[in-house]
Amino acid sequence: MLPPMPYPDWADTHRHLHLMAQIVGKIRLALEPRRNHWWHVPLYVTPSGLTTAAMPWREGLAELAFDLRRHRLELRTSWGAPQARALAEGSIAAFHADVIAMLARAGIQVDLIARPFDPPKVGSDTPFADDDAVRPYDRVAVEAFADVLAFVEPVFDAFRGRFLGKSTPVHLFWHSMDLALTRFSGRPGPDLTGADPVTRDAYSHEVISFGFWAGDPQQPAPAFYAYASPEPAGLAATALAPVGAVWHDTGSGLLALYPYEGMRTEADPRTALLTFLEGTYQVMASRAGWPIEELRYGPAYVRARPAEPRPRR
Repeated sequence: MLPPMPYPDWADTHRHLHLMAQIVGKIRLALEPRRNHWWHVPLYVTPSGLTTAAMPWREGLAELAFDLRRHRLELRTSWGAPQARALAEGSIAAFHADVIAMLARAGIQVDLIARPFDPPKVGSDTPFADDDAVRPYDRVAVEAFADVLAFVEPVFDAFRGRFLGKSTPVHLFWHSMDLALTRFSGRPGPDLTGADPVTRDAYSHEVISFGFWAGDPQQPAPAFYAYASPEPAGLAATALAPVGAVWHDTGSGLLALYPYEGMRTEADPRTALLTFLEGTYQVMASRAGWPIEELRYGPAYVRARPAEPRPRR
């Protein structure tokens, strides 16, 4: 049974974890080569939490990983002994200083934009080094979050496998602390002259995106979402499934929302989540004129492929 995860019950711990993830994510941003659509910045789900995956540093590789079950941040490199820092009640200033010191002991120097990204979502605009407020750390809530990520990631990944076109990995954007997956039609998006660089790169091509967030100050409840950019006409008049999924007008576009609690209490949560993902994709892709059948991957596609020639012995 998946755990309940009411956002108000762990909102302060969530903000603490979110700010720590932003610090680690900004380190990845500083070390990784740039990739399309900001694919060089997210974190990835592991059995025990979240990781940067291997990051290049000079002639080697380094990795920062949140172990949300043993409650520590680990630094591993290809050239030295691992280091760890406990995750516990405390300040962001102390966490920031400790992580920079860990990197320095490993010989890694980074130049960070050391302040929160998108303050309304993370709930703070204080530079990391100056954030001395003592923040709570609820170990039970954090472990529940790790359990939910470990459930959702493979469902998203199975859904990703149904698509033949360009797709992101399943990754967690520390900007808004959401686990996300995006499909691309292959066609350029609308002209975004005047938009900020993040938005221009993210939406340079047509996308349909899916995700999960545990809640934030603007959306204080865990939920799954889906949206299309550009948004096709007529979405709001289309029914969604499963029961409980609704259209939500954000003021700048429509989101399909499916509450986590509704999915969690289904007899078969995995099937319910896949129903939401597949159903919203079909609605949005058909309304947007995507070549749905050409982009479908599955047994029919495999059977239609010619057999590989066998080498002669």
